[in-house]
Amino acid sequence: MTEIITGLYMSPLEFLALLGAVVLVVARWLPAAARPRVTIAAGAVFVLSAIVLSVAGIRWQLLPVWAGAAFALPFAFAPLLRRRSGRPAWRARWWLALPGSAVCLGLITAGPVAAWSFPVPVFPEPSGRFAVGTRVVQWTDPHRPETFTADRHDRRTVVVQLWYPARESPAGAQRAQYLGRTGHEARIVSDALAGQVGLPGFLVDGAPQARTHAVFNAAVVGRSGRFPVVLFSPGSGGVRTQNTAWAEELASHGYVVAALDHPYDSAAVVLSEGRTVHTRTASTGDREKDDLLAADWTAVRAADLSFVLTQLDRLARGEIAGPLTGRLDTSRVAVTGHSMGGAAALQAARQDGRFDAVIDLDGYPHGPTSPSLRQPTLALTQAITPGTDPHYLPRLTKALKLSTATSYRLTIPGAAHLTFMDGPLYLPPVPSIVGSLGRTESPRVVAATTLAFLDTTLRHTPDDLADVLSTYGDLHVHRPGNSR
Repeated sequence: MTEIITGLYMSPLEFLALLGAVVLVVARWLPAAARPRVTIAAGAVFVLSAIVLSVAGIRWQLLPVWAGAAFALPFAFAPLLRRRSGRPAWRARWWLALPGSAVCLGLITAGPVAAWSFPVPVFPEPSGRFAVGTRVVQWTDPHRPETFTADRHDRRTVVVQLWYPARESPAGAQRAQYLGRTGHEARIVSDALAGQVGLPGFLVDGAPQARTHAVFNAAVVGRSGRFPVVLFSPGSGGVRTQNTAWAEELASHGYVVAALDHPYDSAAVVLSEGRTVHTRTASTGDREKDDLLAADWTAVRAADLSFVLTQLDRLARGEIAGPLTGRLDTSRVAVTGHSMGGAAALQAARQDGRFDAVIDLDGYPHGPTSPSLRQPTLALTQAITPGTDPHYLPRLTKALKLSTATSYRLTIPGAAHLTFMDGPLYLPPVPSIVGSLGRTESPRVVAATTLAFLDTTLRHTPDDLADVLSTYGDLHVHRPGNSR
């Protein structure tokens, strides 16, 4: 089940099974002359599709379709079988058949509704001129102990996924699995993410079935030239792949994106030796204690980001061998993150002057607000409502006003916290969860605003950045000594 019909979020085979099931029920109400042929044809389409899907794998979203068709089958075929055996055909009275048909159609309709609510995500086609490659690396910092374990010899390890501009792959090349290098890893990560929010894993089983637009280990485009670098830290419990649509879009425009898994913080991290590290971070419910914990976790993430930049710099200078050796421009680097990852990006930029720009995707600034930010900063926020943490906006505004470089805070109407990740592609379109921008518009807006900022700060394009950003929402520009 690799291809999904856009808009229906169902594969062609699933749609055929659905169509067969619907016609099977409706055939009861057709004229007598057409009824036998239509019933046989619909039953054949449904049964054959069901057999193939049973081998390929049946999604739970389609189980109501199976139930409705199974209930209708004996009533649809019993009159035909009786007629063929020479016995008088029997049909239920209309006042009995009508509620039965309604129940069957209700069950069958629940299938596509569930498939639409919890779909196999369809990733937007990257709009840049480059194809996209991806690869995963694992690095251990020999100088930093792992603070989440009691083993004093344990050293901090991070897993990093790189998306980069690539040569066009041969037709039919396998596209990268979403959420992991393999289907097994993707299911581990998906189940862990669902468990974090108290959902059974099967509800979001569409995510690990998805394929992205990148190709694993594709050849880097061209033989020379260096690409600006964008580091990314996911949200609390988040994983390196949670912003894949965004990363692929940036890579198609000539950036290298390096997204981190933070072991013991990310929901599940599958290490190269096969061991899975699950999260050990959990809130207590006490505001003061949780603020202190979040500040500690943010500090660990900020150190992870600086360490990964060091490794990328070594890769750029040829000290680490790999396909991207000598192709990274580590004199042009942005640090970014979503939610707690946004806080980590802000903190990493304060501590590490090698970062040239900062993007905070709806992240509450945990930890100290000093020293002041010295890099241009873009903060994208969800729509501010009475339910928004009242401390969030004042604290973010304070951090931006203290910056010695121009910073931008853009509040996007219709956005929710999960708008800034891949969530809208595979979660139910409930505005309070993923916002009201929709599955197509959400990734487009996040990519367009961040690309405009990156092009201005890392590539020095002459566009009026404030003018571009203001078309997407409520913009506040904070200039040193002259904020508005």
